[in-house]
Amino acid sequence: MERTAPPRDTAAPTPTGALDGDSLGMPTGAPVTDAPEMPTRAPDADAPRLLDGVPRQRGPGERVVGGVRQPGRHPGPAAGPRRRPRLWRLLSGLRPWRLLPTPTGTPFTFGYALLLCLTSLISAHADPALVHALLQGSSTDVTHLVRTPELVLVGSALWVAGGVTSPFALAFVLVLTALERRIGGVRTAGVFLLGHVLATLATEVPVGLAVLAGHLPDSSLHRLDYGVSFGVAAGIGALAGLLPLWQRLPLLAAFGWMLLQDLLAYADPMTNWGHLIALGIGIATWPVVRRWYATRLGVAGPDREAVGA
Repeated sequence: MERTAPPRDTAAPTPTGALDGDSLGMPTGAPVTDAPEMPTRAPDADAPRLLDGVPRQRGPGERVVGGVRQPGRHPGPAAGPRRRPRLWRLLSGLRPWRLLPTPTGTPFTFGYALLLCLTSLISAHADPALVHALLQGSSTDVTHLVRTPELVLVGSALWVAGGVTSPFALAFVLVLTALERRIGGVRTAGVFLLGHVLATLATEVPVGLAVLAGHLPDSSLHRLDYGVSFGVAAGIGALAGLLPLWQRLPLLAAFGWMLLQDLLAYADPMTNWGHLIALGIGIATWPVVRRWYATRLGVAGPDREAVGA
């Protein structure tokens, strides 16, 4: 059976966008083969537009099952790391072993603590007469300060009044460890010696003047005075300046109240006044220790003022 083309006037209209004979340089009336119309799929509002004319293009979230594309769900946002509760983060950040001195982290406090343990063992187990002679020779009374000030100022700082179980012994370990971790060993030793020396002179010089004026007996020139409490009090005052306000105020309030109670008890007024003076000396070092702390942290410029705030 012969296949003939349909008449010109009954031919199917040229699809919109199709190329006719004139545009291809072909004579008018040449047959144009209609390309099969590709099925179109309206893109989703949320999905990126698919490229025209590229077959077998898979949209977002689609999958192929048995050769047939099936729409899928858009993937949701990726779940971020699960945040732990605030209390758990605070507890996990605590490192209680850093409260104690170590040979590498705080060599000054560690070595000094070992030396105090040794002298405490001597005072507890040695012959009482020998212990009394050692303490008397290390006493920072007026007589020894006039004769050998350097020797007694150093020697009196080698003993702990009350032994290693006294409150000042515990404060020595905790306070000097925290201070050394912030400003270094040499500077911590400087703060300790500053409080120890200045508070000693501030309490003993008035005693000597009172004896010369006749207000105190000559026996006051040989008063037994030794221990590390003045240096520890200065360390507490200096450390308070490096702590946040919510830690600084309770520390100063608790320690100051303890010193005031000792002073009101009037058991050893010169030593009690020395503790208050040493605490004030430590507080007076705040500008210096804050600058040291900022330098150690690498903070420069106006940010130094925020250290310890």
